[in-house]
Amino acid sequence: MITWYAFVIIGIAIVGAVVCGLQGVRGRGPNDYSMGATLIVGLLLVAQVIISIVAPFTGNSAEGDPLEFWMYLIVVLALPFGGGFWALVDRTKWANIVLSVLHLSVAVMMYRMLVIWGF
Repeated sequence: MITWYAFVIIGIAIVGAVVCGLQGVRGRGPNDYSMGATLIVGLLLVAQVIISIVAPFTGNSAEGDPLEFWMYLIVVLALPFGGGFWALVDRTKWANIVLSVLHLSVAVMMYRMLVIWGF
């Protein structure tokens, strides 16, 4: 796992949480900004999966339990795509609130993955 890349994901997820939260507080449904932030986080997590597959072959292996790391990675990858799909179906302000919580969850889970990897 690349430390700086994980912190980039955490930072973008926090920015996405703020964007989605503000849209939800304003009473607006999901728009290009909130869905775009969710898509960006999802794509960064897909790249993280590729990094996590390649990293052990280059000598950068996890110091913690690899099974726990991969379970976190699978769940964190499912969050933005599942939540984004749900937000497209439910076009109310609550979808943005859920996306905001989703982004905060991604940030927390990415930090936990850093700890498992050996940060």
